Amino acid sequence: MAQGDIETYYEDGTWKNKREGADRAFTTGGTKEEATAQGREAAIKDKVEHVIKNQDGTISEKNSYGNDPRNVPG
Repeated sequence: MAQGDIETYYEDGTWKNKREGADRAFTTGGTKEEATAQGREAAIKDKVEHVIKNQDGTISEKNSYGNDPRNVPG
């Protein structure tokens, strides 16, 4: 079963991780670095993209851990 992409974000004073399409976060608390590590582990396990956001909601980083085309020109 395919899982949605993982998003690490800041909300209500807490760093959280959530799967795309989910209503609730699957991890909360800790520092941005700790939340990012937890999100990365989940994205690697599920072979999906991991989107890391800053406190203001802008995207800071994106990493893909699966389904990447290998022959991309350029």
